[in-house]
Amino acid sequence: MTKTNEGNYFEDFSIGQVIHHATPRTVTEGDVALYQALFGSRFSLQSSAEVARLSGYATAPVDDLLAFHIVFGKTVPDISLNAVANLGYADCKFHRPVFPGDTLSADSKVIGLKENSNGETGVVYVRSTGRNQRGDIVIDYVRWVMVRKRDKASPAPTPDVPSLPDVVDPHHLIPPSETDFRNFDLTASGSRHLWDDYEVGEKIDHVDGVTIEEAEHMMATRLYQNTAKVHFNQFTEGQGRFGRRLIYGGHVISLARSLSFNGLGNAVLFGAINGGRHVAPCFAGNTVFAWTEVLEKSELDRRTDLGALRLRTLATKDAPCTNFPGPLEKGYAEGVILDLDYWVFMPRR
Repeated sequence: MTKTNEGNYFEDFSIGQVIHHATPRTVTEGDVALYQALFGSRFSLQSSAEVARLSGYATAPVDDLLAFHIVFGKTVPDISLNAVANLGYADCKFHRPVFPGDTLSADSKVIGLKENSNGETGVVYVRSTGRNQRGDIVIDYVRWVMVRKRDKASPAPTPDVPSLPDVVDPHHLIPPSETDFRNFDLTASGSRHLWDDYEVGEKIDHVDGVTIEEAEHMMATRLYQNTAKVHFNQFTEGQGRFGRRLIYGGHVISLARSLSFNGLGNAVLFGAINGGRHVAPCFAGNTVFAWTEVLEKSELDRRTDLGALRLRTLATKDAPCTNFPGPLEKGYAEGVILDLDYWVFMPRR
């Protein structure tokens, strides 16, 4: 009997299956510093313990996307080790903040299966849940991933595709409890623009670009303990359709988030990810740009200090966003690599 893990293939999944993922991960100050070094995020709430304390936290919370990537990384050996592509996300809610010292673990439930027409791959839908050391839910989300079959001749399961919401209802968002952003320090944040200052339909070119280096991508993916073969093994990927390793899609999300600071400097926290698509592959050497459209504004129940903005951020490779490249009648403009729809919390006047 083999003692090594070859990962699950499409045939190994079944509807209702629950998988408890290995290796709980204690988040440290070192992780926070490395994440900062890799992405250069400048949001003051996560950068300054003093800014965080003035808003009611004991110390600065961990960046929401760092927590997301760590939870995501737990799921990879069981869900997407044999993936061809991670296809999308939906119904992702951020339930509570993560702080250095918290230990994150994850489990996933299979909620959908559909074999592709080529008979060589299938799409697996899972709802993954991340919890802290007290068992409190930190984050939960649905993702769907294209996974290779072990044997093309194996019978296809009955297609079962889950119905997912297009948008998380803003009344279901969970703003951080026991906090107060009425005196949020705008000098420290570097931006004077608050929730009240944004208009639905407004478009923001975040101007700056960041070139992805191979070493940075490898280090970031290891930080999350993401073991997907397509990101690490040049020996095998060099013989694949691209001839090189793929950049983890979450790496692009974090870069786009960091770039969005220029124009959305007071978008302090994620409330939810409504949906996301990795439109095209990204490789080391590509320069990532981003722009954002304000899709919706919502007040929050029992909160006058925070409002919610629904944003759509599109990231490109080697294509500045002065003309706001995005979806076309068929497909996307050349260079678009990410289309992310999400809610953020922002202080109000």
